[in-house]
Amino acid sequence: MRLLGQILTDRGSKYAVSGVPVSSRAEIDAALKQLKRDKAYAKATHNTWAALLTEGGPIKGDDGEAGAGMVIIRMLEREDLADHLIVVTRWYGGKHLGGDRFRHVQTCVRAYLDAL
Repeated sequence: MRLLGQILTDRGSKYAVSGVPVSSRAEIDAALKQLKRDKAYAKATHNTWAALLTEGGPIKGDDGEAGAGMVIIRMLEREDLADHLIVVTRWYGGKHLGGDRFRHVQTCVRAYLDAL
């Protein structure tokens, strides 16, 4: 798993991004389990993720951050990046971010894609 670490901070919330090539739901589950072995990621408020599987299509997990998985899917579709899991992690800082949280998910995914 490729961890880019903390990408941005806003009103106390911290965001990080990570990812790994995958080809099945089982590989996604294994990658998420591996990520959460790191205590910092296990204690995160949200580990939102998505992947476009060649066999099975788009799959996502919002982990309580409703709509964030779809933001990742749209970006993967635009990049035509299949069989790759991207996870955006958020540690909640105590203040609601409203729609800004989707912009932050986009910023994190863009940083990851640019690093590929």
